Amino acid sequence: MISNFVIEVRGVWKSFKTVQAVRGVDLNIPRGQFVAILGPNGAGKTTLVEMIEGIQKPDKGEISIMGKRWKGNEDELHGIIGLSLQETRFIDKLKVSETLSLFAGFFNLGIDRVNEIINIVGLEEKRNAYVVNLSGGQRQRLAIGISLINHPAILLLDEPTTGLDPNARREIWEILLKLKEESNTSMILTTHYMEEAENLCDYIIIMDNGVILKEGTLQQLLVEESEEKIVEFTASYIPVNQTIQSENSSFTIQAGESRERGIIKLKNFETEIPAFMSYMKANNIALRHMECRRKTLDDLFITLTGRKINE
Repeated sequence: MISNFVIEVRGVWKSFKTVQAVRGVDLNIPRGQFVAILGPNGAGKTTLVEMIEGIQKPDKGEISIMGKRWKGNEDELHGIIGLSLQETRFIDKLKVSETLSLFAGFFNLGIDRVNEIINIVGLEEKRNAYVVNLSGGQRQRLAIGISLINHPAILLLDEPTTGLDPNARREIWEILLKLKEESNTSMILTTHYMEEAENLCDYIIIMDNGVILKEGTLQQLLVEESEEKIVEFTASYIPVNQTIQSENSSFTIQAGESRERGIIKLKNFETEIPAFMSYMKANNIALRHMECRRKTLDDLFITLTGRKINE
């Protein structure tokens, strides 16, 4: 029976000395889907992807790529996977075109593919520049180019925009979004940027402490809380964890460290907002600013773990 999934992970565990990096993870990646594995540093994202890449071997569990295990199929699987690790080391005294030609040669590809990749990643003006003279964003675009050189069916990118400024990050996004539109490539992207996962990926896996906490499309992840509204506000003073009673409900004021910023999460907006305003007035607390917004992945991560993703 032919599987509908290009990557299948079953009950995978991996530990390093006293650290249990991945704990019983299961996941399936369909053909053509862009998937984000979202989590903070130390969540186990890189270890999981390295096992999928064949760099690490799981202690327990099974991984198959296109229905095949790594053992005995290394050459074939290397030919269909493109990958970019957290840090790519180049030969500084090679030019951009020479670097791409080197990797193209591994797959018996010529100058036509090199030229195509240079165009895809927007390095036309840097074709003859030495790698040592590239900016951080340009080096990362080169790394993406190398990962695409062999027309991969599966693309594995580990934190591809970490350390880049916002403009350089968006340049990488544009490359990947164009790839998504023009190919049937499947991608796994590890990231700790909520916005990156939301903008690039069809499916999001939230991971922490070696386990998958929740997964689904952005809409699926947030639908359970879709009726809940987040109200952020500033005031002269904000009490800590004050519970306010409304008609048939209650909600709690969550104060920030400065005690001048707060958040309330409301399910019955029409009755709870008047109760909130009455409380502020009765306690002589001057409200300075208030803004209502939709629930985000960041809010969901805080709900799941009790902390922000970058803490």
